[in-house]
Amino acid sequence: MATFTTLPHPVAPCIVETANGIDGVDCLPISLIQPRYRVVLAGKCFFHIEETSTGRVRGFRTDHNEACYLARRLEHSA
Repeated sequence: MATFTTLPHPVAPCIVETANGIDGVDCLPISLIQPRYRVVLAGKCFFHIEETSTGRVRGFRTDHNEACYLARRLEHSA
């Protein structure tokens, strides 16, 4: 059985420099730079393409590469 190491949680990057803050806001919310769709493992060799804002499944594929391709296509069409 394979062992996976967990990655540390990513830190939200600062988009705006502190000296040039907009209306006193130092950084923009992370939701402005997150992808609109994400690929989620839903079973053995089965992947859902979820909309990040609602959590609704917008498609599914049995191959991870095809699921990523569909997510990118949905991202560019929106």
